[in-house]
Amino acid sequence: MKPTRIWDLLSLALLAAVATWLLVRVSYGSLPPIPIYAGASLYPVALIEVVLAFVIRARVRGHAIGPGPRQLHPITAARAAALAKASALVGAASAGVWAGFLVFLWPQRSEFRAAVSDSPGAIVGLVAAVLLVVAAMWLEHCCRTPDEPPDEPAH
Repeated sequence: MKPTRIWDLLSLALLAAVATWLLVRVSYGSLPPIPIYAGASLYPVALIEVVLAFVIRARVRGHAIGPGPRQLHPITAARAAALAKASALVGAASAGVWAGFLVFLWPQRSEFRAAVSDSPGAIVGLVAAVLLVVAAMWLEHCCRTPDEPPDEPAH
């Protein structure tokens, strides 16, 4: 499995931002208000991934890899890496969605009260999505084997 590329995440976020901006621009009047906790569900996921990353990193550094007790099973590390890759994609897409909302809402703040009340929820969601991407990338980094060579530049 290849490491997640930052450019892939940025491209996904940009695509989601543009699509969201277009959709919100057309249908903002029919959307429900954005509560402050709308994007907050990503915070616990990011926290769990950070804790998991520290546990995996400690086991890998301590050479506690194997099927025994108090050891990290290789399948568990592979599952954590898959979780990290999926979470990075979800976080990037979510960041794009919240960024698209904010790009639409910010200029509208002087004209519409709804834009002012929707902005905090979009900011909370954007921060949560970025933190999820960072946590996922950290988890993916911690799942690498110690003798793995550094990433080769793409040709």
